[in-house]
Amino acid sequence: MPKKIIAVVGATGAQGGGLVRAIQHDQNGEFTGRALTRDVNSDAAKELARLGAEVVAADVDDVESLKRAFNGAHGAYCVTFFWAHFSPDKEKVEAGSMAAAAKHAGLAHVIWSTLEDSRKWMPLSDDRMPTLMGRYKVPHFDGKGESDHFFTDAGVPVTFSRAAFYWENFIYTAGPTKGSDGALALTLPLGDSKLPGIATEDIGKCAYGVFKKGGEFVGKTVGVAGEQLTGSEMAAALTRALGKQVRYDGMTPDAFRALGFPGADDLGNMFQFQSIFENDFLKSRDPVLSRSLNSELQTFDQWLVQNASRIPLG
Repeated sequence: MPKKIIAVVGATGAQGGGLVRAIQHDQNGEFTGRALTRDVNSDAAKELARLGAEVVAADVDDVESLKRAFNGAHGAYCVTFFWAHFSPDKEKVEAGSMAAAAKHAGLAHVIWSTLEDSRKWMPLSDDRMPTLMGRYKVPHFDGKGESDHFFTDAGVPVTFSRAAFYWENFIYTAGPTKGSDGALALTLPLGDSKLPGIATEDIGKCAYGVFKKGGEFVGKTVGVAGEQLTGSEMAAALTRALGKQVRYDGMTPDAFRALGFPGADDLGNMFQFQSIFENDFLKSRDPVLSRSLNSELQTFDQWLVQNASRIPLG
């Protein structure tokens, strides 16, 4: 029997790439990957082709290209790219296009990579944290959460997937830094709250687990995490892995927002939202469920064994 095709949006990115690799590494599985990318000649696209994936050109801003790329597929993984443009309104248009293309192609199963619409917990009138862009509390969450209805309204058989904090952030943006005393500090606006985190490769592996379950997760929300750790616990794990003392400094969300880099206000609100509604946030990202979907799910310590050397100590 020919293998069922899973079309993967953002196949050269963190989530999509992990899913394509998970599919292609399972040589005896019932699926094969169709990697959707704007640049089929990129090194990342060529690497996926070497794994046996079909690589096709498609753009989330071009619904006709999505329809062509979804044609003949069994399922699709749909994701948007907020940090490329910082526009929740653009994300909503992209999500609508993906839902329309999925409906047009008659897909049997779609995973939509979404997040909570924080305004369902914290309305714009709540002044515990600022309203951004006039209409959002956590823009990179809210635009995705607001877009969920596109898939349900279209009657697409959809699973809503919610990811956790990427541990890779410690490599690129959020790693320990040296203070004026020369000591390393992990600085996050978490207070004593736990933060669910995950290796990006495991997001794709968990998504593959959902596809393998067939219709079991259609209409349901699946939140994935490798572990749920406090800032102090993450600092202790970094200390063990790096062989250098790392302390945890719990700055306030206001101080984080004031850092002023692009997206600082959004991320400051995100951390504050997660802390205020910690129980709901942790409950929705279950490491036990994640491990049932992905037996290779990594803990933070396991991820650090492979990646500590990549963390810059600035």
